[in-house]
Amino acid sequence: MSSDLLAFERALWQQGLVHVAGVDEAGRGPLAGPVSAAAVILPPAWANSGLPGALTGLNDSKQLTEAQREAFYEFIINCSEICHAVVLVSAERIDATNILAATHEAMILALARLQPAPQHALVDGRLVKTMRVPQTALVKGDARSYSIAAASVLAKVTRDRLMLEYHQQWPEYGFAWHKGYGTTQHLAAIAQWGPCPIHRRSFAPLKLAEPELFPR
Repeated sequence: MSSDLLAFERALWQQGLVHVAGVDEAGRGPLAGPVSAAAVILPPAWANSGLPGALTGLNDSKQLTEAQREAFYEFIINCSEICHAVVLVSAERIDATNILAATHEAMILALARLQPAPQHALVDGRLVKTMRVPQTALVKGDARSYSIAAASVLAKVTRDRLMLEYHQQWPEYGFAWHKGYGTTQHLAAIAQWGPCPIHRRSFAPLKLAEPELFPR
């Protein structure tokens, strides 16, 4: 695998496509909270200059420490050369459609919010059939493309910060610790308290729970 994490961007820039967006999501697997998606356009000038020193070590957000993600996040959103957008799709919307459709919806909305509009998207994972922007799908793209890695950081930090806010509303579930994932602690809290408004009721084990847990 190439160690040049601007290789995919560079190839598109050389074709005259200036606005190349990396797209990634965070939060597909949790039992609670929204799914988030981010889109990031890096400046083509970086093909020659390389990334700023503040982004040294930028990678798949899951491979970074919380402190690294926070530092990268702050630089990305405050760098005037970088275009970015982040979208959250609620648990209610996830339940109304499904997690894959909701994730794709978030990605498409994030791209739509970019100014200038993207000419091509580098998508983490598989092709998004409903996406109208020309795209290149990259499996494990968040470790292969700086644009996708940057989007990965924005999506995860945005969602993690929101889950900390939800922890203040519903501290009994421990969202600050597990961010909504199905840990032993989280499952025990659901068993004791039932679901709260941000739980994804279409997800097991919530959808297997007793009907009285789901007031209408």
